[in-house]
Amino acid sequence: MSNLLKRSLSGFVYIVIFLSAIFFSKESYIALITLFGLICIWEFSKMIAFKGFVGYIFFSLVLFLVLIRPENYAILLILGITILSSSMLIYYLVAKKEITYKNDRSKLGLLIRFPIFSMIFLVLLPIYKGIYNPYLIVAIIVMIWVNDSFAFLVGKNFGKRKLFVTISPKKTQEGFIGGLLFTLIAAYIISNYNTDFTLINWLIIGLIVSVIGTIGDLVESKFKRQANIKDSGNIMPGHGGIFDRLDSLLFAAPFVYLYINFII
Repeated sequence: MSNLLKRSLSGFVYIVIFLSAIFFSKESYIALITLFGLICIWEFSKMIAFKGFVGYIFFSLVLFLVLIRPENYAILLILGITILSSSMLIYYLVAKKEITYKNDRSKLGLLIRFPIFSMIFLVLLPIYKGIYNPYLIVAIIVMIWVNDSFAFLVGKNFGKRKLFVTISPKKTQEGFIGGLLFTLIAAYIISNYNTDFTLINWLIIGLIVSVIGTIGDLVESKFKRQANIKDSGNIMPGHGGIFDRLDSLLFAAPFVYLYINFII
């Protein structure tokens, strides 16, 4: 079987499973993202050479608590920590500094602040005003897909200036701009069918998804560079690991959650 066929088949299966879980029920969505979260913890732990079960237990406990007490003020604290941690990772990326994690304590802290807390907000994202809204998460996934697809197409055909050559040599500034423009077009189209938010709000969500999602992809690439690996895992033939597939969505989720729940 050719690599292209493997990639297409595994990608199709991934999309079908993801969309089926989203539309079947709130519980099936939470169950799937929880499973994805546990796999991401495993893949990220290997990436930073952290061993132990603390991350899995902590993720499961925190997720259980926020789901049974969604109005708990602890969510605000977790969101603040996550946004701050993500901002620090962006700083390390822009400043071209190595992300340090020398001992198990610092590795566990990084594991909690980045993939675990970010995954919590990916679970909570479609639960808007206490009601599960599958179309909200689908809209965000569509924008992520549009951004990635058109950034690749525009970059491949028109890209000349590199975005972050030391981290991701194939990404270009032209590709980034192309992905952003088409994501905003997708946000405009979505606003005509999903009236939960105004056009301006959808455009801002599209901006967050495109910019922060692209940064999330670069941050994960930086971790992989430091670990000297190509992919976070091999669970998806032709695509790599689950963390590779969710990096943009995972990094953008807390920022989108912040915007739609506390700014709009």
